Amino acid sequence: MIFPCSRSLFLLGLFAGSLARESAWNGHTPAGSRTPTAFTPYYVAPGAKSYDSSSPFVHYSGKWTDSYSSSYVGNSLKSTTCAKASVSFTFTGTGIEWFGNTDKRHGIAHVFVDGHFVDKVDVYGSVARKQQRIFWNFGLPYGKHTIKIVNSGDRNRRATGTVLDLDAFVVTKGSEPTVYPLDHGRPKSVNTIPSSRPMGQNLVESVPTQNVPQWTLSQQGTTGVHAMQLAIISPSHALIMDKVEHNPLTIDGHPAWGALYNLNTHAVKPLHVQSNSFCAGGTFLGNGTMINVGGNPVVQDNTAAADFGDVDGLQAVRILEPCDAEDVDGCDIYENHDRIRIASPRWYNTVLRISDGSAMIIGGAKKGGWMNNDTTNNPTIEYFPPKNIAGSNGMAIDSPFLKDTLNSNLFPIAFSLPDGKVFVAANRDAMIYDWQSNTERRLPQIPNGVRVTYPMTGTALLLPLSPDNNYTPEIMLCGGSSVDDTKPSWEISSQDAASSHCSRMVLNDDGINAGWQVEQMPEARIMPDAVLLPTGDIVVINGGSTGISGYGNVRDQSRTARRQRWSRTGMDNAQSSIPRLYHSVATLTPNGDVMIAGSNPNLDRSEVKYGTEYRVEWLKPPYMGAERPVISNAPAKMDFGESIQLQVKLPASASQGNIKVSLMDLGYVTHAVHANSRLVYLVASLSDDKQTLTVTGPPSGNVYPPGPGWIYIVADGVPSVGVKILVGNGQSPPVDDGALEKWVRFLLEYYWAQRLMVVLYSLLKNSDVDQYEESKGKKEDDGSE
Repeated sequence: MIFPCSRSLFLLGLFAGSLARESAWNGHTPAGSRTPTAFTPYYVAPGAKSYDSSSPFVHYSGKWTDSYSSSYVGNSLKSTTCAKASVSFTFTGTGIEWFGNTDKRHGIAHVFVDGHFVDKVDVYGSVARKQQRIFWNFGLPYGKHTIKIVNSGDRNRRATGTVLDLDAFVVTKGSEPTVYPLDHGRPKSVNTIPSSRPMGQNLVESVPTQNVPQWTLSQQGTTGVHAMQLAIISPSHALIMDKVEHNPLTIDGHPAWGALYNLNTHAVKPLHVQSNSFCAGGTFLGNGTMINVGGNPVVQDNTAAADFGDVDGLQAVRILEPCDAEDVDGCDIYENHDRIRIASPRWYNTVLRISDGSAMIIGGAKKGGWMNNDTTNNPTIEYFPPKNIAGSNGMAIDSPFLKDTLNSNLFPIAFSLPDGKVFVAANRDAMIYDWQSNTERRLPQIPNGVRVTYPMTGTALLLPLSPDNNYTPEIMLCGGSSVDDTKPSWEISSQDAASSHCSRMVLNDDGINAGWQVEQMPEARIMPDAVLLPTGDIVVINGGSTGISGYGNVRDQSRTARRQRWSRTGMDNAQSSIPRLYHSVATLTPNGDVMIAGSNPNLDRSEVKYGTEYRVEWLKPPYMGAERPVISNAPAKMDFGESIQLQVKLPASASQGNIKVSLMDLGYVTHAVHANSRLVYLVASLSDDKQTLTVTGPPSGNVYPPGPGWIYIVADGVPSVGVKILVGNGQSPPVDDGALEKWVRFLLEYYWAQRLMVVLYSLLKNSDVDQYEESKGKKEDDGSE
């Protein structure tokens, strides 16, 4: 029987009672949580404005029917089943969200913005859900826009109808864009200055700007989930991780907190992240598997754990198998806290791949807070998979260094050194840690009272390693703050100056005896990101020039002349109108440009000034416009000391004596920490016909810890696009038999690693799942950062 449009909505109401229902989205209610109700993504962020379906500013065409219920925004909903029926809404702002219902009877809508078709949206849902985010666009230029939604009259093969409805529009109002010049002043309303001002290293400041190749900065794409953590996982995709909050990208009827971002198409795929990965760390293992470690409970004063179905993230290990195809439909996060977890709670921990391909998990706090202290500090180190070091039997190992560096010591800076030891910096101190013998060698204190770890956040890099000097390591620490970390928050000002210092030390006996060598950046920075380029140059970007990291908890050896290495030459076209403050990230991509994302100095998504930022920017060095070398064929794996052959095409003008091969780890980036970032120059020789490059792998896992890497050919200072390669034998990290005395061993999962099996061991006998669950709901701890 066919019913006219005027009668179809009567049938909707008639069948409503038979539709599938569900409780809180994953059915998990932590002890002590509020009574859960069905979760809805509808959320009006601070700085946004909602218009429900009955607003006089919303206009309808065709037959629409009103429905009324307390479960609708403003108690009203408008629906239609008529083909070509439409709704339009004109607004002023930078973003728009459409909320409505989903179920089996919903069909396909066409969305137009400013008269242009932008999306075909299938509103079908296998489960009936209300107040769902159906469509969003946060990439609009500030100004007046019109969204129009048209019922196409079509449906997918599973749908039983062509329903289209509107519950509400939410407008991101935004503001007129401001370009931040290199000499801008300090805003008084926040604790940091917005800054997206890139700087290079080993460039000469005095070069005239006329006819100089230009850097460019463009904005394209939105991340869908806020980019608190960022890692390149394949030639086509980046992993983005966030905390639990009201992100616009949804999955299974709730906000997504992780996503895969397509570097080519800018599409995003949501991931099933079960627990709160708030301020977690991550690394790739020797077999290419990625782990994301730690987190926090959901902040109770802001959003209830029951609302989100929260699993406490403090001991979480989230696993992403290698996923190198452009089609990532089968790629997802795995986590199971009953089977796989770390030994102790960690929030703001650093995760580092070390010389045997396993992960070292360093420091952090036992629960949420702001400045670390004796009650929250977790001054220990542990490993994944577990190791029996110093009689620990796989459990956490005490670190005197992490006790001595309170209070500003969260997210310690760490790099694996070419002798297999580990450099660690926290607060104003640094050490070299021999993890195999569990011994610490303290280094000279960082000069001038500068603190470099959260919340006085600086950034750091291990400078490029070269066989020319036997891979002698040199560390560079940039930015941070000299604010006294024993002050209470109310005595710290948003106008306290950041540090402009870059301190460098060569980590051999002579260099350590010489101490830190200090030079000045062109301006001070707190929360900066330092990104290595394949050329060996460094870009410092993001952050601010005053304040410290957080949510507004406060009031109101040198090879050339030091200063000459810093330059903005050619960067006139690379200034941004997007503030990149706390929780912003940047990374080199396989293409050779720099991906810049994030910024969210807010407890939850916010659209006020310095709100949650989803837009992505792309900083392109001048070499992006030059004729570039091409790697046409490369093996998937390169063992240590092994010679491989790369088929290459070099620019006609390339000088054979000026060709380098850069092996890079692009790192796991969060909170200005680029722990695994690495560049190792490889020994290489070019064939007489200039078409084959023979490359020798790094000498050992000390020089380049086994795991994924990227090879770039650099000819006359111009790099190729990077190709991914697995360095080492491709096997999973070793498991210490001694550690198994405290662990229950069983086969969990098979992971791709050059067709070899990795066995993960779990279920610590001497640790409890989510040990700090009882801390939830304590108001004094809910200002988590």
